[in-house]
Amino acid sequence: MESIVVENIYLLVVVTLISVLQNVFFAQKVARECKGHNHHTAAFERVSCANRNCMDAYPTFLAVMWCAGLCLSQAPAAFAGIIYLLVRQKYFVGYLGQTSQSTPGYLFGKRIISFLFLMCIVGIFNYLLARYYGSDYKDYVEIITKASSALLLIP
Repeated sequence: MESIVVENIYLLVVVTLISVLQNVFFAQKVARECKGHNHHTAAFERVSCANRNCMDAYPTFLAVMWCAGLCLSQAPAAFAGIIYLLVRQKYFVGYLGQTSQSTPGYLFGKRIISFLFLMCIVGIFNYLLARYYGSDYKDYVEIITKASSALLLIP
């Protein structure tokens, strides 16, 4: 692989690999609950449901993170990806207690995916502007994106 290509995606690759490890952790929790108890207990149902919910959102997360990183800027997309993984962990652990404890993690995760989606749209729009009108605002947009990614930390 050329070093320029790797330089443009290595943060996204790292976040993707961390997310894979997180998925393994979730699967082990489900397997441990499955072996230890009857399949019809409330604890197994909560673990299984939390895992299913996380897996349902996983392809969307990966798609918007990679698109945002490739179309606009890798660093803010990877930062948002790490924050999303932390929020997903909070959601999963919150779901194991009472389902109402998982709501903040769910809402925060939606906000992060919306931010990544907005990054994708801005990156595509900037590409079209540069391609058809010769106006490239990528440097300005990257500065704004890097600054606004810190706002994701506000609950």
